[in-house]
Amino acid sequence: MIALSVDSAKNIAIGAAGVFVVFSLLSAWIIKNIVGKIIMIVLMVGLALGAWTQRTSLQDCADKAKAAAQTGNTSLDGVTCKFFGTEVKL
Repeated sequence: MIALSVDSAKNIAIGAAGVFVVFSLLSAWIIKNIVGKIIMIVLMVGLALGAWTQRTSLQDCADKAKAAAQTGNTSLDGVTCKFFGTEVKL
């Protein structure tokens, strides 16, 4: 067995505490970066999904406008298109 003196045990404890502090700061930095990336991915996927649903909504509106134009309705009064809540002129 290795015999430790009180002074060497204190030095080892101080060194171990320092190592734990460094590892805790490093892990906090890594976790912050990972969480930030996850939040950004979720945000971008949400925006992409929103744009995709708006695209299909605009396509449906364009199909209605095309059908109205083929029936001879040149004013397109009954057809309104919106993109993220903003009315789009035909």
